[in-house]
Amino acid sequence: MCGVAMIAAFALPCWAQQATTLNGAPVQLQPYVSEPGVPQVTVNVGTPNPFGGLDGGDGTGSSSGSGSGSSAGGGSSGSSDALTTMLGTSWGATAAANAQALGVNASALAAICVLESGCNSNVSSNGSAVGAFQMQSAAFQDGLQTALAADPSLASQIVEGTAGMADPTTEAIAASGYLMQASAALQNAGITNPTVLDARAYYNFGPTNGIQLASASPSQTMAEAMPNVSQATLSANGITPGETVAQWQASVSSSIGSAASQTVRS
Repeated sequence: MCGVAMIAAFALPCWAQQATTLNGAPVQLQPYVSEPGVPQVTVNVGTPNPFGGLDGGDGTGSSSGSGSGSSAGGGSSGSSDALTTMLGTSWGATAAANAQALGVNASALAAICVLESGCNSNVSSNGSAVGAFQMQSAAFQDGLQTALAADPSLASQIVEGTAGMADPTTEAIAASGYLMQASAALQNAGITNPTVLDARAYYNFGPTNGIQLASASPSQTMAEAMPNVSQATLSANGITPGETVAQWQASVSSSIGSAASQTVRS
């Protein structure tokens, strides 16, 4: 998340990651011991999503503003295919519970790991971004500090040092913190109730470019919406010359479904 580049077929100054080609996983860019009090949840693949009703959302939220700087109301938060994918991992239920504890929509966190690695915590990278959430060191540390400041009790779950970046529970906490930063920055820029689609650009291309893209007209090209991002970086993220904001949004949405229009904060 640090540098100009972060985003599996998509997609960072301090961003989630640098443009990189995963070995075996899609091209993309670039936030052990259980915490006392955090529910120990075992979720079998194919079972109903236990987090779908935590905030009353039905998982079908709508947004009228992604890409146009006017996410009036945004979508609800709740269940999604992305969340089901994350819950299918050994660490997904803990990551979802921690996200909710931080006030982050668990589907928003799940959408990031689906886009970055397919929620594969063992994915390797040619660049400096690692783990299920493909975070770079600076963004990882930044997101982790934000999360721990909001909920110090989460410190009991983290793996210290650089090893934490490869630990999915620790990296999920850092990614949740980074999503908290993204939501706050987008709101300060006038985007009400930022959606996952709004925050995706922030996670991929960094704060300044992310805000510009989230506020851009759908008819603008990606290059026009983010003039500081080179075509080489765009290409590294699978963005073709002349691709519009609307086309990029459609591409992201096709990978995460209903999670795209849900709000980042639960």
